Amino acid sequence: MTTPLLSIVIAIDGPAASGKSTLAEKLAKKLGFFYFDTGVMYRAVTLAVMEHGINVDDEDLITKLANEIDIDVQPPSKQDGRMMDVLVEGKDVTWEIRTPGVDQNVSKISAYAGVRTAMTNQQRRIGMRGDVVMVGRDIGTVVFPDAEYKIYLDASPEERANRRYKEKIARGEIASYQEILSSIKRRDKIDSTRTIAPLKIAQDAIIIDTDGKTIEEVLEETLSHLHIKPKNVG
Repeated sequence: MTTPLLSIVIAIDGPAASGKSTLAEKLAKKLGFFYFDTGVMYRAVTLAVMEHGINVDDEDLITKLANEIDIDVQPPSKQDGRMMDVLVEGKDVTWEIRTPGVDQNVSKISAYAGVRTAMTNQQRRIGMRGDVVMVGRDIGTVVFPDAEYKIYLDASPEERANRRYKEKIARGEIASYQEILSSIKRRDKIDSTRTIAPLKIAQDAIIIDTDGKTIEEVLEETLSHLHIKPKNVG
């Protein structure tokens, strides 16, 4: 039986570089849903912290800022490679949140309890617009524990490091597999051991191991678990 399209939320969680974003993009396009990578919210906060000149170790001040700023994520307004618009106080910061400075500080800032609470509230506000594929590390466990569908995408650290290594090489970047592997393992530890909203598998999540699978195979496996009639996406 096909589920009627009434504010459906599909939550996709998993560790870094497990392929969540790629799957979510393809799934959202297939269903005619909005693709929402919640990680951009933490990047937006990190950018704001840097622009305000706040020390990244000042948890109290960062939490205060996270509770005060308005962050929104909307469908892409430009065809410049973006998958969504990221707005901070109405300003488009879609590409600014991808700078090396943000990359270096986002893990630390996203681990602060007050920041996570503030972003969870904003993520729920956006997700409640409905018909959305949401990607993160705590969507099915914290942000939308009652989501209609919960997918946990997994892969070994070695597989994830190899994928990221190949991506960097393909872009002409200098990369070290061992450094990438160490970084992924370090991120896994941070995500899974933090006190607030640690990375874990929701009890009712559909677990998909992506080791050795192409994105097309993962997409088909995911679709086989969903009972949703795609929108007319033209």
